[in-house]
Amino acid sequence: MTTGHWRRVLLISAFVLAAGLYGLWTPDLDRAELQRRYGGPSQHVLDVDGLHINYQDSGPPDAPALLLLHGFGSSLQTWDRWTPQLALKYRVIRLDLPGFGLTGESPSKKYSQDQDVATLVDFVNKLNVSSYALVGHSLGGKMAWGLAAAQPERVKALVLMAPDGFAPESQWGSKPYEVPAIMELMKLCLPKYLVRRFVDTAFSDPQWLTEPLVDRYHDMLRAPGVRGAILDRADQTIYTNPIPRLKQIQAPTLLLWGADDPMIPSSNAASYAAVLRHSTTVVLPKLGHVIQEEQPEIGLAQVEAFLSAHLPATRDAP
Repeated sequence: MTTGHWRRVLLISAFVLAAGLYGLWTPDLDRAELQRRYGGPSQHVLDVDGLHINYQDSGPPDAPALLLLHGFGSSLQTWDRWTPQLALKYRVIRLDLPGFGLTGESPSKKYSQDQDVATLVDFVNKLNVSSYALVGHSLGGKMAWGLAAAQPERVKALVLMAPDGFAPESQWGSKPYEVPAIMELMKLCLPKYLVRRFVDTAFSDPQWLTEPLVDRYHDMLRAPGVRGAILDRADQTIYTNPIPRLKQIQAPTLLLWGADDPMIPSSNAASYAAVLRHSTTVVLPKLGHVIQEEQPEIGLAQVEAFLSAHLPATRDAP
């Protein structure tokens, strides 16, 4: 998402929150209730760096591991439409990233890129996963390429879906999210229509934004501690020079974008392609920022074809 777009979203949000606060107190939801609504038999919790990381582990345990990292303000359920198909051939591990979903806020309240990568390294180590592929979307894409750069010998394939983190050089050292003080009200007031308005901007065609999707985003933003963690993360984010890290990546990389992405434009793919050693760019027409949710089968076909070429499965799908 560009700095200008984020500022517009935040200002609109601040105005709506200020205008509609009265009578709209929105408390956190109970963790057990969220687990009941969105959990499943593959749901687990792993203690990592003081965090209780909520994750789901699906597919053959002896198959190549595939780690799925969601975007800003989202949760592991963003991969619901992709996981059943991917889990036929791969061990699919998807988690609520630090500060989001049922993982919730970090006790340290630290959300730097280095801290995120260190936590993910400890997470895969505790799962005894020696090598793996990565699929990362938006903020999760930034974490994915940071992890692939930190552990190039372990990451065998990399899919970056509209990844964050490659700002123009003029913005290095700056903060992309200038959070107005009034946004603190989000901890008290988060009307669902505001969530709908925000998520709607991530879709090329609003017809694909269903009521259950809005409900899920709204519910997960009301998970205990998440709203405060989001504000902390936004306040701590600073653009840095991504080029040295990207040059460390050895894995073949798929750069996957929606042509109508208003948050992180598909033109950004050229910046990554110019630095990465082995990359392929695919831009999908008439799709926005969350291609895994807007028309999931289109993006999934691209990801499956890429993984089939670069991450051979131990057994074929039935």
